[in-house]
Amino acid sequence: MRISDAELCVMEVLWSDPGLAAADVVARIEDKDWSDKTVKTLLARLVDKGALRAEPEGRRYLYHPLVKRSEHRKSAVGRLADTLFGGKAAPLVAHLADARDLSDDDIEELENLVRRLKDDR
Repeated sequence: MRISDAELCVMEVLWSDPGLAAADVVARIEDKDWSDKTVKTLLARLVDKGALRAEPEGRRYLYHPLVKRSEHRKSAVGRLADTLFGGKAAPLVAHLADARDLSDDDIEELENLVRRLKDDR
């Protein structure tokens, strides 16, 4: 399932605090000047995609994520690797390392990850 950047803003709010109404989502989205109508459109799209569940409460709906943040990240990174790096992880990681200034802590984390991956085989 593909989630657009705008939809991702909505999902981030609901991953952090599930069970919000549309007006609450609008209030929590920072750096965006979106109307209630815009947010409701995004919420409806996410419900249609199966990313959210809309639970009626009186005259409003409360929205709950059906997709975990970790599942979305895994899927998005997989699509990125497939699209830009032929599905290979090493070139993706190498590109990220070249594009970012890795701290000593970042490098140590990567080394630990590689060790864990080797141990799990």
